[in-house]
Amino acid sequence: MADVTPQADAPTPTTDKITQAARETIYLCNFRVSVDGEWLCLRELNDISLTPDPEPAHEDPKDPIAIERLNLMNMAKLSIKGLIESALNLGRTLDSDYAPLQQFFVVMEHCLKHGLKSKDKTFLGQNKSFWGALELVEKLTPEAGEITASVKDLPGLKTPLGRGRAWLRLALMQKKLSDYMKTIINRKDLLSEFYEANALMMEEEGAVIAGLLVGLNVIDANLCMKGEDLDSQVGVIDFSMYLKDGGHSSKTVEGDGQITAILDQKNYVEELNRHLSASVNNLQAKVDTMEKSNTKLTEELAVANNRIITLQEDVERVKEESSYQSSRKASRSGDGLADGQVLGEARKQLKEETLLRLDVEKELEVQIGMKQEMELSMKMLETDMCEKQDALVELRQQLDDLRTLNLQLAQKSQSSEVSAKQKSEVISRLEEKTNQMAGTIKQLEIRPMAGQSDGSDYGVCSFLERTANVIL
Repeated sequence: MADVTPQADAPTPTTDKITQAARETIYLCNFRVSVDGEWLCLRELNDISLTPDPEPAHEDPKDPIAIERLNLMNMAKLSIKGLIESALNLGRTLDSDYAPLQQFFVVMEHCLKHGLKSKDKTFLGQNKSFWGALELVEKLTPEAGEITASVKDLPGLKTPLGRGRAWLRLALMQKKLSDYMKTIINRKDLLSEFYEANALMMEEEGAVIAGLLVGLNVIDANLCMKGEDLDSQVGVIDFSMYLKDGGHSSKTVEGDGQITAILDQKNYVEELNRHLSASVNNLQAKVDTMEKSNTKLTEELAVANNRIITLQEDVERVKEESSYQSSRKASRSGDGLADGQVLGEARKQLKEETLLRLDVEKELEVQIGMKQEMELSMKMLETDMCEKQDALVELRQQLDDLRTLNLQLAQKSQSSEVSAKQKSEVISRLEEKTNQMAGTIKQLEIRPMAGQSDGSDYGVCSFLERTANVIL
């Protein structure tokens, strides 16, 4: 790829493009993902005060594209932190089946896809791939040529998306992923060919993520990609991995603090559950649309097959008539000039039949081509339908897990409320007893102490004072 001279920033995308980008990502613009220690928080923008710490001061805090970048950056922080901590606790080399590592690659894939320009359009829609941007690393850093060559030589990779996923895995095993990301982020003049001006890779969030990737150099990974289907994997972030259980909260937080934390987790799970349900409904609607399209194409294919059979019968009939005319011409060739007029008519009719036959053959070829195109379209539709069904099954499983977690949190909340009520009742009873004992002590102290009180009154007074001190 030839060098590209630095160009001015691309114009701001229109409202339609922003809306389309917001629909293609799983992060909602009306909510913000924030990281608080080991917590993953999702809150409405109208309920929180926006601070300029994670965002540039000149950006609109309600800009949907800026919110998407911030969400992706926070998810990357949480994913990288969890991966490093779990890998160090595990104490061994990571493989492809390790769940936190799989989620890390899914998050990185979403980061690289954010704001990506759509250059190619296929039968099923726009085709977006970040493989072209990753190929720039080979040009800017010669030592990355080995990874690119290895990716191109891998068998079974048929799509640019699969090659991009393989490149990320090889770069992580080489412990050069952070260096390569910094290299391409520093060349925004080249990235502008693949990304919009407000994409994550073009803004400072990309540089932050590249800096966070340095911590992954302490991880040893051994990933085998020969038997892994990287082309058709569904990249869905599993948010349940980053939810913190209330049993592991700090022991120093008591009373209302614990109840508030549990309710926050409960509200977040309910909100996430609602959005996952909406995603499932959208996917189900797409599957129904694909089934209707498949049925329509099947009917059109049946009509085309009937048409082809009819055309073949017409061709056979024309061949028979042509042979019959040829035999008549041979039988009458010896009749001389008397049959000359009949022979001319026969030749004229034969010429017309030949032209008709050629037209029928051309139409047959066109119908055969249309049949092949329809079969290819049906195969593509079946493949896409299978992918959507797999994604639907996975989302339903996550929905069931979140419902279970929601039920557990509700039970913990109820038990905490009962315990708080019991403690309040005990405290109120103790306060009443304390007040009664204090009043009794004051009455005994009013009595004259010198010569007028006997030993029994003094013993009662001492006993009451000790009891009051114990209670207080």
